[in-house]
Amino acid sequence: MNTTTAPQSGDTTTAGPGPDSGAGSRSPRPLYRPNADRMLAGVASGLASYLGLDVLLVRIALVVLCFLGGIGVPLYLAGWLLIPDEGADQSIAADFISSTRDGRI
Repeated sequence: MNTTTAPQSGDTTTAGPGPDSGAGSRSPRPLYRPNADRMLAGVASGLASYLGLDVLLVRIALVVLCFLGGIGVPLYLAGWLLIPDEGADQSIAADFISSTRDGRI
């Protein structure tokens, strides 16, 4: 006995993916350290903007991580070195690596 039924003409559900789920439908947001809304190097502000969170929550999380095991400070320093500044082509670490390859240091 076949128990499948054909969709009704007024049925609005679809079995396929939605319009936002296609590959390449959205370009990724850039991760950078903005010039505005900085307290130190702009790492928390950049992460908050990228993740769509309030900057205060990211700052609190980093401070809590500093007191719980001390991982907050190395994470912040890594973000400062690896996340490019707003308007810059590459991060501080990438700029340093490319300058050593070119023999500028």
